[in-house]
Amino acid sequence: MPPVSFAEALKFWLKLGCISFGGPAGQIAIMHRELVEQKRWISEKRFLHALNFCMLLPGPEAQQLATYIGWLLHRTWGGVAAGALFVLPSLFILMGLSWVYVSFGAVPWVAGLLYGIKPAVAALVVQAVHRIGSKTLKKLSAAPVLWAIAATSFVAIYGFAVPFPAIVLDAALVGWLGSKVVPGQFSGGGGHGAAKAGEWGHSPALIDDDSPTPAHARFRKTRLLQVLAVGAALWLLPMAALVASSGWHGTLAAMGWFFTKAALLTFGGAYAVLPYVYQGAVEQFGWLSGTQMIDGLALGETTPGPLIMVVAFVGFVGGWSKSVLGPDALFLGAALAATVVTWFTFLPSFIFILAGGPLVESTHGKLQFTAPLTAITAAVVGVIASLALFFIAHIAIRTGGGGTFLSNIDWAALLLALAAGVALIRFKVGVIQVIVLCALAGWVLRAWG
Repeated sequence: MPPVSFAEALKFWLKLGCISFGGPAGQIAIMHRELVEQKRWISEKRFLHALNFCMLLPGPEAQQLATYIGWLLHRTWGGVAAGALFVLPSLFILMGLSWVYVSFGAVPWVAGLLYGIKPAVAALVVQAVHRIGSKTLKKLSAAPVLWAIAATSFVAIYGFAVPFPAIVLDAALVGWLGSKVVPGQFSGGGGHGAAKAGEWGHSPALIDDDSPTPAHARFRKTRLLQVLAVGAALWLLPMAALVASSGWHGTLAAMGWFFTKAALLTFGGAYAVLPYVYQGAVEQFGWLSGTQMIDGLALGETTPGPLIMVVAFVGFVGGWSKSVLGPDALFLGAALAATVVTWFTFLPSFIFILAGGPLVESTHGKLQFTAPLTAITAAVVGVIASLALFFIAHIAIRTGGGGTFLSNIDWAALLLALAAGVALIRFKVGVIQVIVLCALAGWVLRAWG
């Protein structure tokens, strides 16, 4: 397969940043379809190997996965471009929506669009369970341990609210033990060996199962130190500038420090860190109100990119309310605050990938390292399945309604979710088409229903 040019990759990463709806599960599903099944830039095994590493890190795993694959393809600048383009479209869109919000109050048309998008998101998550599960779990008779891990993870997180990091660590331990007791269940097949020519109807990938690690992706101590030094400078210099301009307790400096801490606590995805962000942004600093925080989450759901991008809304509203550049430059101050928050939230993700990627590549094909990652993937299938059930339950019942249980079921939303799921899984309709059609259907139902 011929190499992918940097220009071609840039075009794809920009497209991905514009269509990456559906939260991490939906975004990973989009990348899997585009990169593994259609473009064949990377094989199933290498894709999941990278995904498992990203699942272990704090921060948005889908954005980190894009950074990782971009880095494998085109070195450091490829990773930076992939990760940045995953975020920038949603940043600009959220800035525009935030300006409408603070300038004109409520945005009623968002409610209709969101009503239609939520069933599409539920369908995307179901599709992710189907795709990743079918490639990872193999047949029940061939890998009962992997199925048990997935089922246990589902029950743990949905039924008992076990923290996501605990599920990941327990799965990794089971995988490590399983590699010694039942190694056959954690090697080959399923998601770890299903991407060779002819399997699953695929031709060989550019980065295939047995492709040697590129020279730039091999571990070197000097490179690791360089990445860490550059990363530290990229954090220290902006922070020093913010402190010099407004003091340590100034709004922008406080945002930079607070969201650096938030970035290091985002194990388990954006929903896991949102209570921390709410506590700090609303209760501690007073950058926005609780109602505004909820509205920002709704706006964040309507845009592509990681859900943690809601922090850009928090920064924008906080910068506007605190007039960080003065009352005559409200928009510029709010845009600067949103940019500062985004920078300090996502910088750690780039450092994690560029510093840790070579270490992960060095474990490729070694069962003692890949077995825990395989187990983590199985656990993630169960976690994503719990998320799918949560979304379906969330859209199925109307809020604030009286009457009987059956009278409160939102049949229109369930039918939208079913139609979106059939379109995605059975007829392979594009994700963006499904989201747009569902959003329009939701708007019509709310406007004229």
